[in-house]
Amino acid sequence: MFLYIDPGTGSMLFTILIGVLGAGIYLLRNVFSKIKFIFTGGKRASGDDGRADFAVFTDSKRYWNVFKPIMDEMERRGQKVLYLTASPDDAALNENYEHITAKFAGEGNKAFARMNMLKADVVLSSTPGLDVYQWKRSRDVSCYVHIPHAASDITIYRMFGIDYYDAVMVSGDYQREQIRKLEALRGLPEKDVPLIGITYMDEMKKRLDSAPPIEKTGRTVLLAPSWGPSSIFSKYGGRIIDALVKTDNNIVIRPHPQSFTSENEMLDALIEKYPESDRLIWDRSTDNFEVLRRADILISDFSGVIFDFMLVFDKPVIYADTEFDTSVYDAWWLDEELWTFKTLEKTGVKLNENDFDDIGRIIDSCIDSETFGAERERARMETWANIGSAASLAADYLIAMREKVVTTREKDAEKTAKKQKTNAEKHKAEGR
Repeated sequence: MFLYIDPGTGSMLFTILIGVLGAGIYLLRNVFSKIKFIFTGGKRASGDDGRADFAVFTDSKRYWNVFKPIMDEMERRGQKVLYLTASPDDAALNENYEHITAKFAGEGNKAFARMNMLKADVVLSSTPGLDVYQWKRSRDVSCYVHIPHAASDITIYRMFGIDYYDAVMVSGDYQREQIRKLEALRGLPEKDVPLIGITYMDEMKKRLDSAPPIEKTGRTVLLAPSWGPSSIFSKYGGRIIDALVKTDNNIVIRPHPQSFTSENEMLDALIEKYPESDRLIWDRSTDNFEVLRRADILISDFSGVIFDFMLVFDKPVIYADTEFDTSVYDAWWLDEELWTFKTLEKTGVKLNENDFDDIGRIIDSCIDSETFGAERERARMETWANIGSAASLAADYLIAMREKVVTTREKDAEKTAKKQKTNAEKHKAEGR
């Protein structure tokens, strides 16, 4: 009989194990430091404790497009950054930087175990769930900063996803308001919420502005759903593909990358049922730029790619009515409609299951309509601040935060030294 451990218990056991190992490592560090202190006559070289000035952690290679513009900017400024990734084939590992050091941190719990014992002044990450499950705050990290990887609600994270970060970089004022409401409801201290922008969309816009024209034959429809129980494929299976192949459009299907991990059986069945042809393609490319540029219209649900397509490429969208269930997300705590869906109602056409048989006409009318342009511009202003400057502003913030951390640490060290000196003089006066 096999011993079954549910995910919650497994996470708890992992946390206990990491706590025990961490305590042992910190004890050994302290012993080593004292021995080193004795043999060096009390002298210690600056930076000899293995502490990184800046560290980045990503749980997936697909977020390199978020971090690369910031890493390029930090490299240009000569800032030393340790980039840790849980993907062994992350493109960051092949970059030829002078000041940025990219390393494979291991997959799964191995990566979290390393992060739990990291020594760094400032850590930047797109991974939610800090101090909730396996990833715990290290006692040797002074500041954790989160950066989202989509231009949409900050509340579409699993519950408590960003609660224990010290700062969250946002791209719109509505995201800051959502964070403040969650903090008030949960009794959390206010974190820093700098208005930065969206790094990867800035780069996508630069590429689009300099890209040559595309030679096309016919219209191309891109079907790019999110993943999970509220996504298009989970709700409708292949019925929407059935409807699309009956039109005379070219069809590109691009599942969310997480679907290939969490919903692989469902996807394998769909790919087998709807094989590629001269009019249907399944796209798994890491870089979605070309497929977005080639498409004339996007059909999705609540995936962040909707706003990449709408705001960067300025094209129409159709969003499926999937009755999004907020029960596992931070959005459940807020008694308000998500910004994503309020915006979609004004910038796209809602597709109900009853409309599948008429999908060809809906696609044509949506592409030909001239009513959505102004609303796309309004959405662009609300969720894409500082267009073209996000990487520079992110670097400014990280550097300023580290300066604050270092200043605080130096002041604390001075206070400790003064206290130790006072105690020593007092003991000497008392003849001890």
